[in-house]
Amino acid sequence: MSSTDSRPELAAGLTFPPGFFFGAATAAYQIEGAVDVDGRGPSIWDTFSHTPGRTFQGHTGDVAVEHYTRYPEDVALMKELGLSAYRFSVSWPRVLPEGAGRVEQRGLDFYRRLVDELLEQGIDPWLTLYHWDLPQALQDRGGWTSRDTSARFADYAGIVHDALGDRVRHWSTLNEPMVSALLGHQSGAHAPGVRDAVSASRAVHHLLLGHGLAAGVLRERGVDHLGITLNFTPMSPASDRPEDVDAARRLDGQQNRMFLVPLVTGAYPEDVVADLAAAGAPLPVEDGDLEVIGAPLDWLGVNYYFEETVRAGARPEGMPPTSFIGGEDVVELDPEGVTTTMGWGVSPEAFTRLLCWIGEQAPGLPLVITENGSAWEDEVSADGAVHDAQRVDFLLRHLAALRTAMADGVDVRGYFAWSLLDNYEWARGYAQRFGLVHVDYETQRRTVKDSGRVYADVIRHHRER
Repeated sequence: MSSTDSRPELAAGLTFPPGFFFGAATAAYQIEGAVDVDGRGPSIWDTFSHTPGRTFQGHTGDVAVEHYTRYPEDVALMKELGLSAYRFSVSWPRVLPEGAGRVEQRGLDFYRRLVDELLEQGIDPWLTLYHWDLPQALQDRGGWTSRDTSARFADYAGIVHDALGDRVRHWSTLNEPMVSALLGHQSGAHAPGVRDAVSASRAVHHLLLGHGLAAGVLRERGVDHLGITLNFTPMSPASDRPEDVDAARRLDGQQNRMFLVPLVTGAYPEDVVADLAAAGAPLPVEDGDLEVIGAPLDWLGVNYYFEETVRAGARPEGMPPTSFIGGEDVVELDPEGVTTTMGWGVSPEAFTRLLCWIGEQAPGLPLVITENGSAWEDEVSADGAVHDAQRVDFLLRHLAALRTAMADGVDVRGYFAWSLLDNYEWARGYAQRFGLVHVDYETQRRTVKDSGRVYADVIRHHRER
């Protein structure tokens, strides 16, 4: 039996309220390619991916999936799936090759064409200003460890809005600042590949400050649907031993609360501030910063993939460097049960709990699921289809978990599947496939997977209710 034999029944079992929307998400460096076309400058990911040993088999985003030229085909796929929204990011170095100063209109023209194509097909554009591809020119001047980068980000936000604000209503400043700050500057697993606690702490604060400054610029220009996207990973202690409970508290603090709490309350959590200070990496807060960071949002983007169980203790030899400041004495345990090819567990129940927790922490703030998805071993079968039964199961179980949270009163307005296309998965290169649409990286041929068909059925059923 193929994974789609019971597809209509599975889709019909999921009901969402009127006005709820479904989309898919991507990121510029992961899909666009064309890294040296139309005046684009280098980003930290160009530098990082071309540095030997940094990425899987030296894979880069130079070509990716050629979305820069193939975007009409990709928008047609969105239309075929029935998507009503598309979340994408703008490449900062495509617009400002030196990070500031000279504006490259050919770069902005690409996004004008993309937005026009989306609107012509009835698909609402959701624009993210920053999805990790800092211009290398700014990195050379300190990157996110420098306070000046926050101001340059605000300038960039204004430039993009001046070009697209007449056609784009939904704006997000940052995608997953936790990853940019901690994986980029603490573990070094992502660009710019730094391993330094003080740099990581400075990047945390300057990313959030950049969000707040950019939000102010966008508000001045009349944006009335403004958000930011955070990645959440629930942290559970391996036992009730005090040291394990404290390990989970510390990691939860940096993974989740260090970013959410200042956005909704205008203050960092006191225990996180103390943890970072004890690690010799205090947050570089200046007078007025937290007021800027805590300015009101219209929506919060939630990215969820898996949960973690942690224990206190020395990290085993060979375990990757910790992504958490002062986390050298905390171990993340291997998940039990089925894991994706990323090595992540599958925990839809944790998704429900997480959403309920966010709803309590940020009362009155509408949520949008901006990323949720899974990577598996996908192959085109002899019949020309991609029968990704595990992704179908993941998708339906997480949509059901989302619906449970909504039934419990959590205000969630929409869901973006990650991702529309198989693409460049950062340091994992092209070895990980998250897409609803399979991409043959040799030919760039697109094939809608069974999961894409199931998702289309969910959307169709929702519209027909």
